[in-house]
Amino acid sequence: MNEQFVTSLVRCVPKWIDRVVQSKNELVVYVSPKYLTPFLRFVKDHTQTQYKMLMDITAIDYPSESKRFHLVYNLLSIQYNVRLVVKTCVHELEPVDSVTPLFSSAGWWERETWDMFGIFFANHPDLRRILTDYGFEGHPLRKDFPLSGYIEMRYDDSEKRVISEPLQMTQDFRYFDFGSPWEVIQK
Repeated sequence: MNEQFVTSLVRCVPKWIDRVVQSKNELVVYVSPKYLTPFLRFVKDHTQTQYKMLMDITAIDYPSESKRFHLVYNLLSIQYNVRLVVKTCVHELEPVDSVTPLFSSAGWWERETWDMFGIFFANHPDLRRILTDYGFEGHPLRKDFPLSGYIEMRYDDSEKRVISEPLQMTQDFRYFDFGSPWEVIQK
């Protein structure tokens, strides 16, 4: 990435950018959540950047950090054929402003991030679950989501929805010996 571009970007909006990192030949810009929307508007509309396409939005969960979620916005400038990664860090109760007025594709990605991680996007036009059932409790991609337990989820054709019910074990737990039978033969 061109160092001159990074320097000019930081000079244009110094208070919006927390830090800039070069990772695998891509520019990663860390922005405070309150400056996320103005920064994305700037890089979209400025003549030297032209990041007109939002490729996707996702999140990374770091439960041990105070701001556990890192929101990741992947942008593409077709004019200059360059990608930009914009990251912001939020804790689980902090809402983030929706960027659907800037990028229409953000609506789908923000709904998915809400459903999977539980990150709330303020002023989103249609923030509801998109991949899980409406009765589903929790958010599956959080690292504190239980992977096993005593509740079974199944689709009930008579009710036409996914229902949760206590787990019923059909057989007792068995111990399996995964040793090879050839290893027990004495020579």
